[in-house]
Amino acid sequence: MSTFAKRERLLLADLLEAEGPDASTLCEGWTTRDLAAHVVVRERRPDAAAGILIKPLAPRLDKAMEEFAGKPYEELIQLIRTGPPRFSPFQLKQVDEASNTIEFYVHTEDVRRAQPDWTPRELDPVFQDALWSRLERSARLVGRSAPTGLVLRRPDGQTAVAHKGTPVVTATGEPSELLLFVYGRQSAAKVELDGDQDAIAKLNEAKQLGI
Repeated sequence: MSTFAKRERLLLADLLEAEGPDASTLCEGWTTRDLAAHVVVRERRPDAAAGILIKPLAPRLDKAMEEFAGKPYEELIQLIRTGPPRFSPFQLKQVDEASNTIEFYVHTEDVRRAQPDWTPRELDPVFQDALWSRLERSARLVGRSAPTGLVLRRPDGQTAVAHKGTPVVTATGEPSELLLFVYGRQSAAKVELDGDQDAIAKLNEAKQLGI
């Protein structure tokens, strides 16, 4: 049975291939080649990927990124399609779903929404529920650096607190859009913000949202 992570992986690989190595992305300073290299390093070089969160390991991450970005673009796409090495924890369905569903969804939108002709993607309710479940569990982590209080709200009224504080801003939207917002893609996320106008401005300009 296909999983959300596998589906999003293949969508991302197809999109990266279609756009080519030099297309823009929502990741500041990254082309599609850079984003592809990031995905491959994250799965195949855990010693270097740790530099995403652990600053002393950042030079190792930079070196690995440079190495993989220098490979033929077609090879990077194939590595993404085929997935992690045989003995990687990512080969386990539960780990893959938990770690990669959001990762691949967000990066797919990083490519899609950076293009001038992008259109909204229709997501089925089951996938939206799956994204909401993951967002509820990770809201405090990804929203910990928000400059204001932040509440995430689905159109059906379900809420999750991403950051405690005042003044409070409520972001309302589908789970897929709320995810993009709290992962630092505020300008591309289709959400409605309610609250103090200065707080909303600070939140929209915050560079530290996400992991």
